[in-house]
Amino acid sequence: MSDRSRDEVFALIRDHLADELDVDAGAITDGTRFKEDLEADSLDLYTLVQELEDSYGVSMSDEQAAQILTVGAAVDFVLDHAQANAER
Repeated sequence: MSDRSRDEVFALIRDHLADELDVDAGAITDGTRFKEDLEADSLDLYTLVQELEDSYGVSMSDEQAAQILTVGAAVDFVLDHAQANAER
């Protein structure tokens, strides 16, 4: 996918996290860690997974979600899986 698509996915995730966790969106980068940097709990992460599934049509197992520790990893997951779904 193009850089623009990556930027769009990043913006959606950043804005969702900023809204849900009441943090400054400008402080969220690719390397921002959900638990350590944003103090997100399991419910926060669950709602993010739901948002990604609804917005991009990707499916994420609990095991996959547990492996995604940073905002950049979430963006990469969406891009990889949305592209795979589009190719089917």
